[in-house]
Amino acid sequence: MSDPWMDENAAIPPKDYNLVVPDGWFKLPLDPEGRDRSIVALAERQFSGMDNAPHLKEQVMRELQKTAKDAYQAGGIELYLSTLTIGSLPLSSSLLVSFPMPGAMPSSASVHTVAETLRQSDAEITLVTLTAAGKAVREFRTDAASPGTQLGNELPTTTVKYYVPIPAADEWLIMSFSTPLDPLAKQMVGLFDAVADTLHWS
Repeated sequence: MSDPWMDENAAIPPKDYNLVVPDGWFKLPLDPEGRDRSIVALAERQFSGMDNAPHLKEQVMRELQKTAKDAYQAGGIELYLSTLTIGSLPLSSSLLVSFPMPGAMPSSASVHTVAETLRQSDAEITLVTLTAAGKAVREFRTDAASPGTQLGNELPTTTVKYYVPIPAADEWLIMSFSTPLDPLAKQMVGLFDAVADTLHWS
């Protein structure tokens, strides 16, 4: 199934992109003007009714501020954070949507060129076709835990990245999904792939 936008406007770069994410994912804008308000709102939501955890709440907010600032400086546009749970188990995951920094991607690159470049790493690289957005490069990797930067998490982190060329433009959109839930990694990756497949241009 092709995207009507791409069929009718093949020579015109899109003005925006759209994604369908689960209801329990919190959208955090990364621009400096809006991110702090959103971080406060997310912390209030997550710690509602937990008056005995002010230090943890403050720590989480500091970590979110650092993550958001670093992501913005690296070209991030939006950060989605899961607030979903199964019983008392948080389904921790995130999605960072970004534009690569200047010079980060090969000039006038195709998905094949990008795939070959990425294959120099230890990640699993495949070429895929998203239902509406077309061809993309998918990168899958599992990294060792980093308790010092992940609020004590001691499980490996699974990351799935999609590098998607923007039609009629020498630019790319990157969707970077991540979860520290190693026991549920397979199911979370299935969710990530489903969300990525909803990408469409407008």
